[in-house]
Amino acid sequence: MKDIFDLLGRVFIGLLFLYHGLDAIVFFSRNIDTMKKYGIDWNNPFLLIMIIILLILGSLMVLFGYKASFGATLLSLYWLPFCVVIYFANNQSGGIDVTNATNFVNNLAIGAGLLIIMAHGAGRYSIKRLIYVLRLPK
Repeated sequence: MKDIFDLLGRVFIGLLFLYHGLDAIVFFSRNIDTMKKYGIDWNNPFLLIMIIILLILGSLMVLFGYKASFGATLLSLYWLPFCVVIYFANNQSGGIDVTNATNFVNNLAIGAGLLIIMAHGAGRYSIKRLIYVLRLPK
């Protein structure tokens, strides 16, 4: 049962970040404008392209279980700065916004899932294990 839960967790997290990567491609110019709104003015198209690469590559690695720990690390390279910029650097009211606090706690749960994947890898049901099992004897 543990192996099935590992697979389901990887699929859910992988699909979440894959959706964000594809969304960033579809709404590229709108994302550039949003980055400017949050004060990110340095080379926006380059940064967004790097974010898209991190999201798609990392999510596919997690989703299929090939080097899932490295894929989760790539996703963390996106996730951590995103949370800092969105929830801490942009707090102009000075108070606690309940909606932002709730979203931040939800993002902590996503980060916890990434940490678990980094620590334990892909689990039994993964492409990496399939490749290892199907190797022909010499």
